[in-house]
Amino acid sequence: MFSRRLDVAVIGGGIGGLCLAQGLKRAGVSVTVYERDRTADSRLQGFRLNIEPTGSVALHACLPPALWEVLVATAGDPGPGIGFLDERMRPLILIGQDRPDRDPLDPTTSEHAVSRVTLRKLLLAGLDDVVRFGKEFTGFARADDGKVTAKFADGTTATVDVLVAADGAGSRVWAQLHPAACRTALPAMAVAGKLFLTEENRRWLPERLLAGRNVFWPRQDFLFTAIFRRREDPAAITARLGDQVRALGLDPEHLLADSQDDDYVLWAFIMHRDSLPASFTSKAQGDPAAVRELLAERTIGWHPDLRRLLTASTPDTLYQTGFSAAEPLDRWETGNVTGLGDAVHHMPPVGGLGGNAALRDAHRLCAALAAADRGEEPLPQALRAYEADMLRHGFETVREVVRNTEAAITRSALKRSTARWFFRACGAVPPVGRAVFGER
Repeated sequence: MFSRRLDVAVIGGGIGGLCLAQGLKRAGVSVTVYERDRTADSRLQGFRLNIEPTGSVALHACLPPALWEVLVATAGDPGPGIGFLDERMRPLILIGQDRPDRDPLDPTTSEHAVSRVTLRKLLLAGLDDVVRFGKEFTGFARADDGKVTAKFADGTTATVDVLVAADGAGSRVWAQLHPAACRTALPAMAVAGKLFLTEENRRWLPERLLAGRNVFWPRQDFLFTAIFRRREDPAAITARLGDQVRALGLDPEHLLADSQDDDYVLWAFIMHRDSLPASFTSKAQGDPAAVRELLAERTIGWHPDLRRLLTASTPDTLYQTGFSAAEPLDRWETGNVTGLGDAVHHMPPVGGLGGNAALRDAHRLCAALAAADRGEEPLPQALRAYEADMLRHGFETVREVVRNTEAAITRSALKRSTARWFFRACGAVPPVGRAVFGER
């Protein structure tokens, strides 16, 4: 046995860092999270995140059982499978539409459409003694005794056994640890928005858009839609789980305050940057009218309900972003500073794979640190095994997301026509569809 109790510092209070902190606290490992935001409400990210079984398993393992149950109750059901359609809403292939109902509490099979705001509140539950806000990380220094000291802008320091970079893309921790680490800008730009599900909107929205996730593969550009529809009404959640929520130190009304009108259709429209008007990038910043004008021009000939979805969405929900992806490092040496999620393997937000990869990292790193803390494995060996797995899975996911992004924005008419033909052929011949996409 290797007797060594650990003290862990996590830089960054995003979903990966907080999931790790929850897991370490549950395992009895000393952990502190240092977050540069001044308060828990400083950064409100309102778009949904689709938690796949990989992420569900991680959250189920790291969260206290009561918190997992509240998370499931406050999440939405993303719907069965996914549909691939053309711009006129004609199906190319529908995947997983007839799958049996799954127990949402079973992490190995369940998927959850979660509000990022609600998820962050839940991940912070019970961590009042763990999370330090207003702590801007500036650098670290290693000592010969195996310790590492984190430094902060307010002049304070923290000396620990393990320092974890969970501070997202552009991580300061990772930049110091691996100065050669870099990201590649992709020639893609996305605009995303929400259309809230009012009674009026429900009357004209096609059932396909209300059923779940959809990929639209037109002859130019790319559109993704997804539904966020809570499994339970907030009032029903409060009545059923109110005592449980309060026992976690949370106010049910505050927890659900951002979700009273949270049912919506999310959409993301992705374009090749070089195909945009030269004036658009600067003109569109903070100008919903410019965004709507561009989308209206690029969707001429599309199904009118799709065009209405894009132009009728709430103006203050429109969000514009470019894409980039981390480049894998050629050399790697394990030490007492490690990382997870976007700090290491940043990827475009296509398919929601980045969030699930961060949760997976948190789960695996938690298990490695807990084993070392219990004396079951030497710390260097535990971290070496974690990093090998994290790097393999993380950069495989980066490559997958980059391939999907490049396919979505390609301006090759041949490639786009071939992709549409391939999807349609898989939909027309069920055995082929099952072989390519799995269960339908």
